[in-house]
Amino acid sequence: MFAQSGGMFARHVLRSFLIPLLLYGAAGLVASYFVWHGVNGQRGLKTGVEYEQRIAELRAELGGLKAERSQWERKLALVRGDVVDADILDEEARLVLGRAHRNDIVILTPPASPPRR
Repeated sequence: MFAQSGGMFARHVLRSFLIPLLLYGAAGLVASYFVWHGVNGQRGLKTGVEYEQRIAELRAELGGLKAERSQWERKLALVRGDVVDADILDEEARLVLGRAHRNDIVILTPPASPPRR
């Protein structure tokens, strides 16, 4: 009889020890899941830093594009309007047509060789 009660006592102690241990372990796993996704997930802390870096890159690119656009607008302003700057118009026409004036001095250079691999 004592042997049977000893077995019951062992089961009781085992249950009273294992059940809280399993519950704490499961709670720890759930908490670690949420913490990991809070840091590495789609809207986590690391993603926010990556978004900030991408925004900075795009803003730098936007600045370059705005500068290029203002250069084009200045060139177009010289060609448009009531008074056309003859030098600019002549330069652009020669560039587009690939021609030169008969009084121009043309210096031919050899074509650039492709880079060696």
